[in-house]
Amino acid sequence: MDSTDLLAGDVVIVGGGLAGLFCALKLAPRPVTVISAAPLGEGASSAWAQGGIAAAVAEGDSPEAHAADTIAAGAGLVDERVALRLAREASAGIDDLLRYGVPFDRDLEGRLAVGREAAHSARRIVHVRGDMAGAAIIAALTEAVRKTPSIRVIEGFVAENLLTENGAVTGLQIRRANDPLASPVVIASRAIVLATGGIGHLYAVTTNPAEASGLGLAIAARAGAVIADPEFVQFHPTGIMAGRDPAPLATEALRGEGAVLVNEAGERFMAGLHPLAELAPRDIVARGVFAEIAAGRGAFLDARKALGTRFAGKFPTVHASCINAGIDPATQPIPVAPAAHYHMGGIAVDENGRSSLGCLWAGGEVSSTGAHGANRLASNSLLEAVVFAARIAEDIGGHDIPRLTRRPSIVIAGENQAMPRLVESTLRHMMTSHVGVVRDEKHLAEAIRLFADIERNTGSIALRNMATTALLVATAAWSRGESRGAHCRSDHPSDLPALARRTMTTLARAREVAAALADGAPARAVEPETV
Repeated sequence: MDSTDLLAGDVVIVGGGLAGLFCALKLAPRPVTVISAAPLGEGASSAWAQGGIAAAVAEGDSPEAHAADTIAAGAGLVDERVALRLAREASAGIDDLLRYGVPFDRDLEGRLAVGREAAHSARRIVHVRGDMAGAAIIAALTEAVRKTPSIRVIEGFVAENLLTENGAVTGLQIRRANDPLASPVVIASRAIVLATGGIGHLYAVTTNPAEASGLGLAIAARAGAVIADPEFVQFHPTGIMAGRDPAPLATEALRGEGAVLVNEAGERFMAGLHPLAELAPRDIVARGVFAEIAAGRGAFLDARKALGTRFAGKFPTVHASCINAGIDPATQPIPVAPAAHYHMGGIAVDENGRSSLGCLWAGGEVSSTGAHGANRLASNSLLEAVVFAARIAEDIGGHDIPRLTRRPSIVIAGENQAMPRLVESTLRHMMTSHVGVVRDEKHLAEAIRLFADIERNTGSIALRNMATTALLVATAAWSRGESRGAHCRSDHPSDLPALARRTMTTLARAREVAAALADGAPARAVEPETV
């Protein structure tokens, strides 16, 4: 592809992870163009998912029980209707994945094998070879996409701007990945689906790939889209501390199989923090691990008694990560720390994945559907991606999308600069230290001033998008003066009933907060609001 304008003419999906690929397949035989910065499957967080997909498919379980667990984990902010629909459509999503060739584990009688994870009241997690669900799902969908004639795949290009006219999206500006000085390309489209993943790479300690840098959220916000719940970032309690970026993940299913968390003295610490101990909701476990590390006692995941020599066969991905780090998990505890893992916030969408902008849909982690509330229930993320990708495809199919009358023009200057790595590193470390597991007003204000300055002054479009998303997260965290779910404020340790509602914000609102804090003077915190 050269730098000339490209008229796609129909549906463009940005992102090659589970939500993007599944949506493209569901839209067939309608013509679709999929834009992916990395080769399909290589830059998607969903490919790295170890836990599996939550679905009430076992005897004695029910969608209603699944929804109840989802609502309980979400700390008062889950949209109960969305959660129930999600749980009820889970079985159909699993059936679709089976038809696409995903080899889910089965028991001796041929039924889907199910495991249990934190905060679930039943065994309802469908796996592939224990901890390989994400990779297996993406591999199967990638093969199906490449065999589908109606799907055109453009790899090696990154989206950097949405083009709008009269409150609707009309196209997309993209540029060749890893070549910031290349000329931008404009793709016109009647419908755009953002499935660009999460924001984990904004943090210095994360389990997410580099592509999860908050890109989709930033370009939607800059186009004027409403953003929901950006302050709620889930930290996985057991990132493996092996000196790698991103950090390998020790799946929650290990704790479901009996692995325990201990400090360097071998003492279990979660039993005194929550009745479910290691199987407590992720935010509670993450703070427990964080506290042990902050106190200098360290934190380790000990699977020696629970799994021992069975570890390699049951969890091959985690075992390989440990061995590569010089740890034998059959005989040694695994050093762990909380790592940015999943973003409950994102582009605000309705039950069909529609954003506040015309002709723009969003699915997967870049969206915020209301299903997760303030704290995602384990293994609900892949489920949400599948269910909402199918809904988006159905909605686009039945939606009266205006025909394009002319090619859109570039609205961001074509000039671009290379990413300044020192500034990127500063931003990521500031997110970890100031907008991390535990937050407070002073440090959030410092972060906001930095992110606003970067967003205003950088000549790198990629860094500007990172700073935009970081600013949205930090300003929402500063504004929510309470602790709820994954959002923990040391200066506001209690949850407040008056704030038991979702945040709805915009980039304009985030910039207002930053402007009020620009001179270092304290500004008045505001309650979450609906824009």
